[in-house]
Amino acid sequence: MDDCRGPLHRRLSELLAVEQLCRQAGPLLKSRCEAVINVDNFRLPIVSLTLGDPQRARSCLLLTGGVHGVERIGSQVLIAWLESALERCRWDTHWRQQFDEDIAIIAVPIVNPAGMLRDARCNANAVDLNRHAPIDAEDRVPFLVGGQRLSRHLPWYRGRWEKQVEPEFQALSDIIDRHSRGGDRMMMAIDFHSGFGFRDHIWIPHAYRKQPIDDIGSYMSLKLLWERNFPHHNYVFGPQAMHYLSHGDMWDYFYLRCRERGCRLLPLTLEMGSWLWVKKHPRQLFSFAGLFNPTVPHRHARVLRGHLLLIDFLLAACRNSAEWLTHGEQDRQMQQIAQTLWYQHLND
Repeated sequence: MDDCRGPLHRRLSELLAVEQLCRQAGPLLKSRCEAVINVDNFRLPIVSLTLGDPQRARSCLLLTGGVHGVERIGSQVLIAWLESALERCRWDTHWRQQFDEDIAIIAVPIVNPAGMLRDARCNANAVDLNRHAPIDAEDRVPFLVGGQRLSRHLPWYRGRWEKQVEPEFQALSDIIDRHSRGGDRMMMAIDFHSGFGFRDHIWIPHAYRKQPIDDIGSYMSLKLLWERNFPHHNYVFGPQAMHYLSHGDMWDYFYLRCRERGCRLLPLTLEMGSWLWVKKHPRQLFSFAGLFNPTVPHRHARVLRGHLLLIDFLLAACRNSAEWLTHGEQDRQMQQIAQTLWYQHLND
């Protein structure tokens, strides 16, 4: 990588940040190359990072970013949190001990390195990875935005799953298959994105249907746990389907696949509202990357530190999932609350 370090530093500094993170962490952090993407004379690795032992841990937290290459801020937030977590491992004995057996972290900071290299939403084959799964929405989706197979020259192209599963999608699928297992083992996931909007959203699946996800009772319990602990938060926490449906959502696919295998996966998506940054710095409108990432240094720093508390909370919630996962009558009560809050219109 030495010969291309200069160009990569300019075009894909996040990958070099991951490399530096591994070098500084030493034995605390294990890295694995899940796939190699050939693009523009570069060989770019999809790297997974592991803190703790996923085979021995009672729960796992999966952190992913860079599914859409232009949304660099998601990868940067994830890397910033990993830097903080690893630094804390060096001096906080209690913090470090949780990774002995209680919980493991699996992080994939850059799922789509080719897209990030090119400042593009899609991968090197012009496929939108979050529209690629073999799931069709049960109702009308927004034109183009909901995923399309008209042309790879148009955005939100889904690709042809039956002909080729995109390597980035396959790499993430392999990671989930390798680290998920049945029984009481809990795996939570949060995928970092940025998109249009004035609020930061924590999305609950499904994206392909308006009906509630099977685990909606536990999702509601998690939402209430978050709000009891942090009542002054600024996130919108709710189902994505309340706002729009889409074809081929990867987390819909992974959730359903895990259920078929008897494994428990609770995925979430954090979508940071990029209009917050554009509103305060309108010149970003003239840059495609500026539509999805903060460009002013102090605002960028504020975003990097602004989500650390949420990730710390999800780590603790995953480690203590027995305290809030719902069963029996409690699950029915949480479903009723969700029905009133989010799904009442389905009965009108």
